[in-house]
Amino acid sequence: MPRIKLFDEEETLNKAIDLFWKNGYHATSIQDLVNHLGINRSSIYDTFGGKKELFDKAFDKYIYNSSNAVTVFLKSQTNVKIGLRKLLELSIDDSINDIDRKGCFVVNSISEFVPGEEDILIVLKKTKDNLLRIFYNFILQGEKEGQFEKGKDIKAITNLIYTLYTGLKIVAKVDTDKNNLLSSVDLALTLLD
Repeated sequence: MPRIKLFDEEETLNKAIDLFWKNGYHATSIQDLVNHLGINRSSIYDTFGGKKELFDKAFDKYIYNSSNAVTVFLKSQTNVKIGLRKLLELSIDDSINDIDRKGCFVVNSISEFVPGEEDILIVLKKTKDNLLRIFYNFILQGEKEGQFEKGKDIKAITNLIYTLYTGLKIVAKVDTDKNNLLSSVDLALTLLD
């Protein structure tokens, strides 16, 4: 007779995201997962395959949710410069209001796994490329609509926005002065004047 799962897999993945994001992969033990997730070891192995497989699934879910949230947010914005500022400001707010000072799960994972873990590096590169594509298309649409003068190096601006978006989460771990962080955003966005 097959076993019946007594836990919600999605909720468990969300809890795993939280723990791996807070502690990192290497500092999280199976016992930490058992305690935090509220399920036993055999359920972790039977459902997810083990710690690494659970991390991979949790990380994929985080990346999907984050990319989707950025896409949905930017699609709701009609002005590129204002939309990017709002997105970066929301990112700053999330970071400075996080009592655990977790920073960015993706950036934390880059620091923890690269160099060394080629499979994670591939996922991280795809994640970066996807976010760059989202930003590029949003900025390009603004150019097409005449929101700023044509001829700007949209690819370079996109790379700068990506760097700000990921970097601000790290800087906000130690600098919680929102106005200070926003001054860098405002300066970068002058490129779209």
